[in-house]
Amino acid sequence: MVVTNTAYLPDINEIVNLFSGADALEISHTASLEGKTFCNSVSINGNGYDYQNEAEFTGELEKKRYFKRFVKLSVYASLCSYLNCSMPWGALTGIRPVKLAYQHGEGFEEFLADTMLVSEPKVALVEKIVRSQKGVYEVNEDNGDFFVGIPFCPTRCTYCSFVSSEIAKAKNLDEYVDALVFEIGKSKPMIKNLRSIYIGGGTPVSLPKPLLMRVLGAIGKNTTGVEYTVEAGRPDCIDGEVLALLKEFGVTRICVNPQTFNDCTLEALGRRHTAEQVLEKFRLAREYGFDINMDLIAGLPGEDFEMFRYSLDTACSLRPENITVHTLCLKKGAKLKESVNRLTDGEVSEMVDYAHAALEAAGYAPYYLYRQKYMAGNLENTGYALPGKVCVYNVDIMEEIAQNVACGANAVSKRVFPEENRIERYGAPKDIKTYIEKVAVIVDAKRELFGVK
Repeated sequence: MVVTNTAYLPDINEIVNLFSGADALEISHTASLEGKTFCNSVSINGNGYDYQNEAEFTGELEKKRYFKRFVKLSVYASLCSYLNCSMPWGALTGIRPVKLAYQHGEGFEEFLADTMLVSEPKVALVEKIVRSQKGVYEVNEDNGDFFVGIPFCPTRCTYCSFVSSEIAKAKNLDEYVDALVFEIGKSKPMIKNLRSIYIGGGTPVSLPKPLLMRVLGAIGKNTTGVEYTVEAGRPDCIDGEVLALLKEFGVTRICVNPQTFNDCTLEALGRRHTAEQVLEKFRLAREYGFDINMDLIAGLPGEDFEMFRYSLDTACSLRPENITVHTLCLKKGAKLKESVNRLTDGEVSEMVDYAHAALEAAGYAPYYLYRQKYMAGNLENTGYALPGKVCVYNVDIMEEIAQNVACGANAVSKRVFPEENRIERYGAPKDIKTYIEKVAVIVDAKRELFGVK
């Protein structure tokens, strides 16, 4: 239980939730401002901790920012002392540490380490990502990315919390594609300088081929060579006909996502394919000349370090252009959360550390990351790339440096105002039936967001 005399109880609870079992502690917090000194007192089960931090600020907004920062830091430091432990990302609870580093500018390493108490390996990870993004990272108000969402999958994985439906049970596929094609046509004029196209899911290629062709046709053939990604996803949805169709429309990059190369885990997750089928479809995709990303998940139920290492080493041996290492995250909506309420650290940190070392040894460099609540070990998801193969879309989206024109149910469009350090968002309805019914309203709202008549 937590009590505080401030308005930052949700922020304090974010810190408390970083520590396993801390939600059962009796925590009280008080804060005050005396001139330029922020004073915080924390009591944990009767043990007291006091902090004073000096900061120069101008205006109410900056004062509130410092106030919240020192409140969170005081609770974090107190929990570290009381529980005799620390978190790899220190007192950071946001999902975009690299974006924070860019915002802080020169000297961000000291800010992360000394102020936010981020561990040395994670500060080094941020430094490497900033280096990897050079030549791709570009803040320009005219830059834009185009996202199209296909929220259907052949089956639903037990760890998945995305808004997606099993395609065999979907009763409104044709109507969804009708609405999506309409929205795509109305949305293309909203993009000025196109940086990338990304068709995500769900599993987009689970659509029947005539419907997939309609979506690709609405987007149009990529004749400029701009980065164009499709999440091909699972091998049970990939065949030569699909790959040829993607190639015809100028797709340059696909995702073939094993998550694990251990068949027992795949079966437990509800995936209807084997590891050998992943290898077969990977080799098939290579014949069509796509850049390929492969996703792996550290911390899957039943997997130990050796099982994860086998998967990581297998992926490395294939030499895809990108490998993304996710840390298992359990959110509401994931079937697995029904049986596992909180993920423990266990061997997950060892898995993530091994992935980083093994991938760097194989010639990959980390180029983007993001964090989520309820991640095992309070770690991160990190994308790795071979030289010259950084995914533009992932950089733009994670660092929020370009306009994102997004189509489909649950798609969130973003307009970035770099000079004002401000972002405006518009989210389409999650429910597919509601999306179909309101697609014209959605288009009008996006026109207003992007200033298009």
